[in-house]
This record gives sequence, C-alpha cells and structure tokens, in this order.
Amino acid sequence: MTAPFRLDIQEVSAGGVSAWLIEDHSVPVVSLAWAWGGGAALDPAEHAGALSLGAALLTEGAGDLDSVAFADALRDEAIGISFDTQRDGFEGSLRALRPALPEAIRLANLAMARPQLDPAAVARVRARALAGARGALESPRVQAGRAFWAAAFPGHPAGRPTGGTVETLTALPEAAITAALARQLRAEGVLVAASGAISAAELAALLPALLAGLPAGAPPAPPALPGFARFGQRVVEMPGPQSAILFGQPGLAVTDPDWEAFQVVLRVLGGGGFSSRLMEAVRVQRGLTYGIGAGLDTLFGQGVVVGSSSTDNARVAETLAVTRAEWAAMAERGPRAEELADAVAFLTGNLPLQFTDSRRIAGTLLALRRNGRPREWLNERAARLAALTPDRTAAVARRLLSADALSVAIAGRPEGV
Repeated sequence: MTAPFRLDIQEVSAGGVSAWLIEDHSVPVVSLAWAWGGGAALDPAEHAGALSLGAALLTEGAGDLDSVAFADALRDEAIGISFDTQRDGFEGSLRALRPALPEAIRLANLAMARPQLDPAAVARVRARALAGARGALESPRVQAGRAFWAAAFPGHPAGRPTGGTVETLTALPEAAITAALARQLRAEGVLVAASGAISAAELAALLPALLAGLPAGAPPAPPALPGFARFGQRVVEMPGPQSAILFGQPGLAVTDPDWEAFQVVLRVLGGGGFSSRLMEAVRVQRGLTYGIGAGLDTLFGQGVVVGSSSTDNARVAETLAVTRAEWAAMAERGPRAEELADAVAFLTGNLPLQFTDSRRIAGTLLALRRNGRPREWLNERAARLAALTPDRTAAVARRLLSADALSVAIAGRPEGV
C-alpha cells in the first residue's frame, strides 16, 4: 500500500523575517520565492502600470551593474531572478545552483535595494509594455476580460489592467515608477518560501541579506475588495467571425470553511477538462466551442468564480444558454456521487505533481502563506476531501452558485444576445 503523501515544512526565522522551507538535497538547486501585499492596487489610477514597469526594470541594471553587466552576472552563475506585479501583491523569485546561492541573494537584493532605473532602460521597457498594451486592444479575449473586471469591480483597482493602458503608460512619469517601487519594496510585511538543497540554518543565515537596505516598514494595505457587482451582460464590439466570452459570479473568501468543497463543485462543473459538465454539454454534445472552463480566481483574499469560452458569433446565444442551464442544474442538485468521487480522486492524486521541482514547491508554499494556511494544511487535505459527501457538496452548490447571478462579458459581434 502506498504511503500517504506528506510534506515536511520547516519554519525558519531570522532578522524579523520568517520563511517556510521544504529541504531536498537530491538535486543541488535552491529556489526562493517572496511576496508582499499591495501590488498594482497601490498604483494611483492615473499611474496604472507604474509598478508593473518597475518590476520589469529591477533586472535592467542595479548598483554599479548596468543592464548588460547584470545579465552577464546572472548568466555566468546560471542564476534566474524575476519579479512580478499582481493585482493584490508583488512577488520575487530566484533559482540557483547551491554554490551560486550567495551570489543570487546578493543580486536579488541589489535589484530591489539599488535599482538603476536608467532612462534608456525605462524607455525600452516602456516601449515593450506599450506594444503589449496596443496588442491587447486587438485581442477579443483580453477585451472581454477587461470589460468583465471593470464591470464587476467598478472604481476599484481590481477592475483595471494590472499593467496599465496605452494612455497611462504613455503619460507615466519616471518619478511614478520610482514612487511605486518605494511603496512596495519594504523590509517588513514580506512572506518567504524556499525549497531545495539548503538547510534551515543555512536559510536563516541568508534571509537578512535578501532584504538588506530596504526601507523600514511594510507596504500600505491595498483597498479592500468590494462585493462583486452583478452586471448582467456587456458586449465589446470587435470585428471577427468569433466572440470571446468571459462569465462569472461572486465566490467566497479563501478562509471560508466551504473553500475546498466549492473547488470540488467547480471542478465537476467546469474545471475537469473533458470530464466536466460544461465541456460535455457545450463541446462534446453540441460542438459549440473547442474549450470551456471555470474556476476560482483568487484576489484580495477572495475567490471570484470566472469561466471562459469562445465560439462563432452566430452560436454565442446558444453557448450561453447551455452554460446557464448547466450552472442552474449544478446549483440545484450539486455533483452526483460518482462525479464527486472522481473529482476527489483526481485532486488527491494530483497533489504530489505540484512538488516535482524546487520552483513549483517554493511557489506553492508562498501561495499557502499568502492565503493564511497553516503548515499542515496540505498534509490534511486528503482527509478533508475524502470526508466530503454528496449532501455537503450539494449544499455548497446551492449556497454559492446561481445562474441568475452569472455576469457575462463578450468581445466580438455576437448574434442573438
């Protein structure tokens, strides 16, 4: 009999910073991931995209290393360092061979504490961001997404593009980028996760160096996410034979006791590929689309139910009608016993695949920390899933799902909607 999958997560503290660690010396590689709250939500509306540009600039020269010298330093030691702006947070990560780890920590710290923000690099990164923003204007999927989030959270940073728009990026002063990084990169309020060939004592010795020289204090708290504003339907007119569809509804807080049960419900409804009800009804039985799915998008401590599809303009109305019918059926009766068993078996058996390399492990640990999970949360997950019953998941479906609450954004020239 196969032994239960278990994780040995150690907690390490040094210099006022704590980290979670999964130690594994089978490969001489170490990965770190760290995050603060805040993110793009801290950008003023008129400076949307400032932090995203700042993140891209952190590895474009730091300290006395210009962009070429910084890239050479990373390449020479096979070090990977990256930074990413999210709607509600900011993340950094690094990966290095064990002997190069001190140099990786030094370069990551240099990028955060002493970025050059050279005008030529700013111009180059801005041009790249503008090209992406202009390209997004021609993407039905992106435009449907923008319409969905803007209508769901009007007036809140969650409703605007993380990377800014053509207008904000064009007018963005360099001082706004500097201010965005100064707000976000702080010595406190950071969560750290690590995995690979490093001991707890070695990690503790390195942690202070990662954040050395950063300003005291934590980033400002982002504005709380308001309730999902149900908006019915929005259409963004775009030329083309197909329409992109984004649909969704309110979800639940990550701390809600029904979180995992609701994930199982959504997997059966729209998250299980060809085994999901939406794929069966919309693609397999009617051939309306190549793909359709739905799940929880987590932001600001809340899970929002979001699904997507695309189809010919003439078949949008039918696609939405079938989707709403399957949504209503799940809300009324929940998963069948065999669907529940299959979903639980998949989620239980798939868990070890999230721990196949150090980067994924560090990223998963960081996500657990950001969601406020205890260290034993994943070790106890199989038992929690196994305890789910059809009655419990049906009650969760009735509580949280509603076809009437489904809001839809469409980009294209849909017919009959």
